[in-house]
Amino acid sequence: MRSLRDPAPSRLAYRLNRLMLTPRFRTFLKYGLPVLIIASIGAFWASDADRRQEMTDRVAEVRRQIQERPEFMVHMMAVEDVSEAVSADIRSLLAIDFPLSSFDLDLDAIRGQVETLDAVASAAVQIRGGGVLSINVTERVPAAVWRGPEGLMLVDGDGHRVSSLGTRTDRSDLPLLVGEGASVSVPEALTLIALAEPISPRLRGLLRVGERRWDLVLDRDQRIQLPEDNPSTALKKVIALDRAQDLLARDIAAVDFRNPRRPVLRLTTGAIDAMTDVDLTLTTDAQR
Repeated sequence: MRSLRDPAPSRLAYRLNRLMLTPRFRTFLKYGLPVLIIASIGAFWASDADRRQEMTDRVAEVRRQIQERPEFMVHMMAVEDVSEAVSADIRSLLAIDFPLSSFDLDLDAIRGQVETLDAVASAAVQIRGGGVLSINVTERVPAAVWRGPEGLMLVDGDGHRVSSLGTRTDRSDLPLLVGEGASVSVPEALTLIALAEPISPRLRGLLRVGERRWDLVLDRDQRIQLPEDNPSTALKKVIALDRAQDLLARDIAAVDFRNPRRPVLRLTTGAIDAMTDVDLTLTTDAQR
């Protein structure tokens, strides 16, 4: 007797078979479903606050154990290529409590702190073998003494402050710059000082006038007043006149080159009095 069962698949079985033939569904069953199950289990586990805190504590403990391994510990600081005074300033500024893990040190932040010191031009920070925090410093080199509103201070060739200065005699080997705005024009001042080398024994300093031009102050209260523009050219002319005619050895109070087209010589009071006496003598002799 023939079976009465319909050999054709049911509608549901047919649809399931068709669905299994879909590449996206097979990929979901292979990868997506396991991930979904794992994520669901994880979400259920993490829903408990005590379990979350326990996991956080375990991770923190593992991290601490790794960071505090001997090979990651820093035990000392070495400040190199720097004077003792600057080294002391750096140590006082950083005030690092050793030993500590290298993971707790922000090298860029340390470098930034060191470079805030006036005497430091640049710094390089690294951790060397043996647990040494190495700080290599390039110091600013004082090029002049500036007498400004805050007193005496040392400045480098770019006019950046290096340190304060007690008295002028502490650095009598450096040229003296006086006046507000002098520090921002240090390169120009140093150029003028180099040009004035023939009269350097008489040079007492440079005075910044109106924050725009320079006066060279010599001994005997003598001045060379330079223009705002091209002061080097004007100074070269004065030096040439002095070499040719001993200009600065005469009774002149100032050589005024503020207007290079019309330089003016201002005589000293003694020279003016002497000329007055000569004029009176000549006038008297003429009247006889």
